[in-house]
Amino acid sequence: MKTPKTDHNLLIEKGKQGDDRALMEIYNRYYKAMYNTSIRIVKNNYEAEDIMQEAFITAFKKLDKLENTENFGAWLKRIVVNKSIEIYKKNISKNESEIDDKLYKLESIDSCNDKALETKTKYENVLNAMSELKDNYGTLLNLNLIEGYDYDEICEIMSISYSNCRTMMSRAKDSLRKKLSEMEIVLQ
Repeated sequence: MKTPKTDHNLLIEKGKQGDDRALMEIYNRYYKAMYNTSIRIVKNNYEAEDIMQEAFITAFKKLDKLENTENFGAWLKRIVVNKSIEIYKKNISKNESEIDDKLYKLESIDSCNDKALETKTKYENVLNAMSELKDNYGTLLNLNLIEGYDYDEICEIMSISYSNCRTMMSRAKDSLRKKLSEMEIVLQ
């Protein structure tokens, strides 16, 4: 029996050779996570779907250039984040309003015990509070706290200096704390 890593590497290798079934399996394994990554940045489900699709097209076209198949997920996520930030910046410059500022949804929790329900509720409350922050604060917090990017990576993605990133992140966290306090949400 093959381990998931071996299976994953085999799929990527077959995808590099143009195997459509392998590419479809790769898509099926990653599309939900990539959509969720994009929606947290652009806050528009149609744009997030387009970005996700474009990211897969880009990744599949350049798959042969990927040297380490273990890095495929991170590489694909970087493409999605970069495309999402690009669209986000275009929307900001056009002063487009948000279509829906509450698009955050959680996948269903199989066991609906009290602890899981409480955790889910807290998570939803934090996401809702983040969606009410200034757009740049919400984006910074999403990239750092949810997507797991460090400050250096965020600086590169958002084209800002390290000191500006640290200052904005501090302000974003303070704003989130105030918003959660206003909502009387306790996170312990």
